[in-house]
Amino acid sequence: MKRAFLITLVLTGVLGAIQTARALDYPLPPQGSRLIGQNQTYTVQEGDRNLQAIARRFDTAAMLILEANNTIAPVPKAGTLITIPTQLLLPDVPREGIVVNLAELRLYYFPPGENIVQVYPIGIGLQGLETPVMETRVGQKIPNPTWTPTVGIRKRSLERGITLPPVVPAGPNNPLGRFALRLAYGHGEYLIHGTNAPDSVGLRVSSGCIRMNAPDIQALFARVKSGTPVKIINEPVKFAVEPNGERYVEVHRPLSQEEEQNVQTMPYVLPVDFTPFRENKAVNDERVKKALHRRAGYPVPVSAERTTVTADAPAVESAQNASPVNREASSVTQ
Repeated sequence: MKRAFLITLVLTGVLGAIQTARALDYPLPPQGSRLIGQNQTYTVQEGDRNLQAIARRFDTAAMLILEANNTIAPVPKAGTLITIPTQLLLPDVPREGIVVNLAELRLYYFPPGENIVQVYPIGIGLQGLETPVMETRVGQKIPNPTWTPTVGIRKRSLERGITLPPVVPAGPNNPLGRFALRLAYGHGEYLIHGTNAPDSVGLRVSSGCIRMNAPDIQALFARVKSGTPVKIINEPVKFAVEPNGERYVEVHRPLSQEEEQNVQTMPYVLPVDFTPFRENKAVNDERVKKALHRRAGYPVPVSAERTTVTADAPAVESAQNASPVNREASSVTQ
């Protein structure tokens, strides 16, 4: 399905020279529709050092690129053609404030009064220090934050031979970056913040906080007000019936509780209303089974009459290096 996009940047063969992350602005679909964007393709260049660097150029997550391409190496060879998963289904929640879906490593921001949604990649809590599901709000905006490592963080760092100072001052070496949003949850220990380790965005590496690329948190910080609602969910399976009758399923690898778990095969909990969706005569159950098994991380058409697109052949908007919705980010626990 083709949709109108905000096209503000065309990535050409010199894409390797671009270093800054860019916000993804999608026009909001009409009520009753949740499908946005189009997947893209990109040919790996000689200077691409890893998937994280490629992901930052498209402001997506390295784990999402791994999902979409299944067998790709963490450092793919030059000339490898990869899918960039920039088509997605909006989470089935109210379109307001900040929405985080942990399972897809994405943060959605719905600016009030605007007909767009901004989508950002995030880093989240690692196993044993998971970012919790919650409904809360932005309790405090903190420019130039300092970082006070918790007892647990200091202990884990000592086990790796690293002695942390009691307080890390604001500046380029601060793990919280230049901007932080404190969530009004618990004792205020959870933040949405920047990072001085850009390769950690798009992975499970934090102690429970939500990390963002530096340009992304700067843009979000400038637009979000204190009191903005925040909803954090963990839903690896999304599905939708579009106004034209087309059915889609988007399946992500679930978050493991232990490092040794295989996220490609481990079970996950399906949404409560997924069964009636699947049992509808307008849905091809074989396509649903394939989507649930493949876990490609982008929307797969599963309508009964659909015969040309499968989970292994995503629709793409362009053949190479074009971004349909990129807009350069601009803006005046750990």
